[in-house]
Amino acid sequence: MTRTLSLHLLNPKQPAEEFPPVESAWDEPNGLLAVGGDLSVTRLENAYRSGIFPWFGPEEPIYWWSPNPRAVLFPGRIRISRSLRKSIRNKGYTIVFDKNFTEVVQACAAPRSYTAGTWITEDMHAAYCRLHQAGLAHSVEVYNQQGELAGGLYGVAAGGVFCGESMFSKEPDTSKIAFVALAYHLLKWGFSVIDCQISNAHLSSMGAEEITRERFRNILNANPDTPEETDWQIDTSADLSLWHPVS
Repeated sequence: MTRTLSLHLLNPKQPAEEFPPVESAWDEPNGLLAVGGDLSVTRLENAYRSGIFPWFGPEEPIYWWSPNPRAVLFPGRIRISRSLRKSIRNKGYTIVFDKNFTEVVQACAAPRSYTAGTWITEDMHAAYCRLHQAGLAHSVEVYNQQGELAGGLYGVAAGGVFCGESMFSKEPDTSKIAFVALAYHLLKWGFSVIDCQISNAHLSSMGAEEITRERFRNILNANPDTPEETDWQIDTSADLSLWHPVS
């Protein structure tokens, strides 16, 4: 039997409308679920809490995705290489949360050596800044000894799940350092998992793994609230170069 594919069209004037069931997402391209709508705080929060995220290029409509399998990293399973521990210990970097969210998104949107394009359009940038102002999106920032932003990442807190969106490095290892700092604090606060969306070699090398979409949704549903201990402040007493995750 041939499966008939249809793509759900979202109404941009109804930001609170429900998304279609994620089980109806396409197999190819993997996870394509819906098109249209808007990038309001209400719709984006509903999306992330449902295991859905926007991803589209310049001049394209808004596409919404829920891939299967889902790449995730359980904070206690992160891998920290010997060379990365050395960078954390010897480079004199300072790590903070949410000092300059806008600059982090801008840096993530900058062209990379392997591509001239970016999916972080001006509309996406503005949307995530609104999520940050609403207390839902957060950045991890790594500064060098000159006080320059050297690397970082940002994402969205959906209850007890942190949905990573993008990362960047201006100096070696700095995005990895931000990722380690994020994992350490999320584990300390009681978050369940970091959503990495789609697997890649960089994330896999640090411990990311693939789980089914159903399992990911179950984790989201089991962790609807942000852990009480969460304060988005760096634990300055922690030496991340000596942290050995055990879970």
